[in-house]
Amino acid sequence: MADPVEIADVPSPIGTFRIAYQGSVVRVVDLLENGVAQTGVPAGAVRRKPPFSTGSPPRQLQEYFRGDRAEFELRTAPETASEFDRRVWDVLCAVPAGQTVTYSELARRSGFGRSARAVGGAMARNPIPIVIPCHRVVGKDRSITGYGLGLWRKRWLLDHEGAWPLRSRSAEGPRPGGQTTLDEVALQHGATARRPRSR
Repeated sequence: MADPVEIADVPSPIGTFRIAYQGSVVRVVDLLENGVAQTGVPAGAVRRKPPFSTGSPPRQLQEYFRGDRAEFELRTAPETASEFDRRVWDVLCAVPAGQTVTYSELARRSGFGRSARAVGGAMARNPIPIVIPCHRVVGKDRSITGYGLGLWRKRWLLDHEGAWPLRSRSAEGPRPGGQTTLDEVALQHGATARRPRSR
């Protein structure tokens, strides 16, 4: 009998993420924030709350954000994806934490030569961000560009993984009325935010 589809909400310093999974297979990761497109909860999904079992997808996501895990030991199975997207995502998953790849280099490694723009489209369609690490894809001059969840989150993720120094084309911060960052919380409470450990 197949594992049931389960969902769990995982808070993090950059927002709360809802993960839908079956066993060790991740189907969706959604950022729960107004104005951000979400895939939604699969019909019949079972909601799980912490503490999560060892090795489960939500537990691994917690460990990643705590800095206790650099790589995921999970499989991915997006509900809808073209063969092109799946190929690009598979190659991208081989880029380790702490490293980046340009759109053109990812296109070349995937066997699609000069399809850097199409690779950008595949990143935009990624329904499993963080686990499929589209934040590790950067511009040809190694600048931080193009991230549907906000460039400030892309910078945070790369910093968390120890991928700096990188240039940024944007001074964009959190969206007004959106998630609060650790630095903002620290200022509000007169404390110093503890940064996650990078690997």
